[in-house]
Amino acid sequence: MGGDEKDFLTRAGVPIPNIPDEGFCQDVKRNSPGEPPYTRGIHKSMYRGKTWTMRQYAGFSSAQETNNRFRMLLEKGQSGLSVAFDLPTQLGLDSDDSMAIGEVGKVGVAIDSIHDMRQLFDNIDTSKVSTSMTINAPASILLAMYIAVAEERGCDISELRGTIQNDILKEYIARGTYVFPPEQSMRLITDVMAWCQTNTPKWNTISISGYHIREAGATAIEELAFTLANAISYVQAAVDAGLDVDDFAPRLSFFFGCHNDFFEEVAKFRAARKLWHDLMQERFSPSNPKSSMLRFHTQTAGVTLTAQQPLNNIVRVSYQALSSVLGGTQSLHTNSFDEAIGLPTDESSTIALRTQQILADETGIANVVDPLGGSWFVEGLTDELYNRAHELIKQIDGKGGALTAIEAGFQQRLLHESAWAEQIAQDKGEMKVIGVNHAISNTENSELKGQSVDSSLGDEQCASLANIRTNRDSDAVATTLAEVRICATGNGNTMAAILAAVKAECTLGEIMSALKESFGTWMAPSGF
Repeated sequence: MGGDEKDFLTRAGVPIPNIPDEGFCQDVKRNSPGEPPYTRGIHKSMYRGKTWTMRQYAGFSSAQETNNRFRMLLEKGQSGLSVAFDLPTQLGLDSDDSMAIGEVGKVGVAIDSIHDMRQLFDNIDTSKVSTSMTINAPASILLAMYIAVAEERGCDISELRGTIQNDILKEYIARGTYVFPPEQSMRLITDVMAWCQTNTPKWNTISISGYHIREAGATAIEELAFTLANAISYVQAAVDAGLDVDDFAPRLSFFFGCHNDFFEEVAKFRAARKLWHDLMQERFSPSNPKSSMLRFHTQTAGVTLTAQQPLNNIVRVSYQALSSVLGGTQSLHTNSFDEAIGLPTDESSTIALRTQQILADETGIANVVDPLGGSWFVEGLTDELYNRAHELIKQIDGKGGALTAIEAGFQQRLLHESAWAEQIAQDKGEMKVIGVNHAISNTENSELKGQSVDSSLGDEQCASLANIRTNRDSDAVATTLAEVRICATGNGNTMAAILAAVKAECTLGEIMSALKESFGTWMAPSGF
């Protein structure tokens, strides 16, 4: 482009040619769907064979309230559960901890012990439903609670299906709910991988997440590069711990956000599959093709939702969902239109689910495999995102890999710069946001309110914890917590010790405290 022509760019800054350009789209070779490097999809028939899993993220207030929401969503056709935990739970704090005051049940469900986990899945057959849990620092503890409840109900735990996020590196980069130092956090992750390989082989032991990195301000290229660089670190850590790559890599899963730049997001997902395949082949030479196959969940972009003219969010979410499906996602969460105002209501959650159902059953797009494959623009953009993300991964490698780069604040610095650049573009009106800096209306939905959380929940959780501590076997608690400390200090598998502690009715905070005594805590650099 030259002269007085306007420069058109994707959100990540990739120039958009105005006509098909051989220089832009150099590689038009299109492998078949279901074949390496999986650019066109990981399954030959894609959604013709099986529609993506509609996994709506939910969790608020008490285990009972969240259980009610889960059962409502399942009755309306949701095909998988996804659990949102409150902030104290995410940080491994009991609800009666002084740091938990005012936060219990506010942004997710409060889970303090196996008693809450029992209530959370009351009248839900965990042997038939796939469950995803967005939990990181205390991931092994929440997984242990889930497994213990399944065992109590007579489930064959080897058949349990689901995912724990368990992705601590992105917490250091973008989200902040880490507790332990990086090396010890990686130990917990590899312990889960090893334990699940033997005991729950169908469970996805980690979901490497770009979603939160993107929500914090990263570009599509940075989301790709940071996520896959983190994934390489996890694979290397597991191999260094003595695991065979083909024993755990097929159970790795990924989690990406989907934003407003429609074609860039489609190309991002296609590029992610090819890039992961190539990285795994080059660095680990797995024998099982599934070890190089990128399977991913998508959530529409919460950061794009606006409190102004909130019904517009239904449209944003619909386009993002379409982009996710055209990009070949394996499961999808569609955000509710009122999430910029408060927790989703039953009505807004239902509309979000119906958005997916309409997409699957009325539009016909599920009948076509990689429908945008062959487009000069999508193919060229896929190549561009692949190359730029690959180059950024090389930079991370040059700094010693993802973990070392995080400790130096490299990814954090780039993320902050990208977030600031986008905010400036919005403030100047160069990046239009309908209802915020463009097409502003004097008539707003001022009466719209999100889901409210009963302020008495914190007191109820505290009372429940007091009752548990009074009536449990104190000797079993002391013995199992001591074993957690010994195991964490030594070389044993922490997952086995944690499971025993959970069954002895130890609380989340008590088990985390035992781990802190052995591991210590850590503060990540900001990048500045």
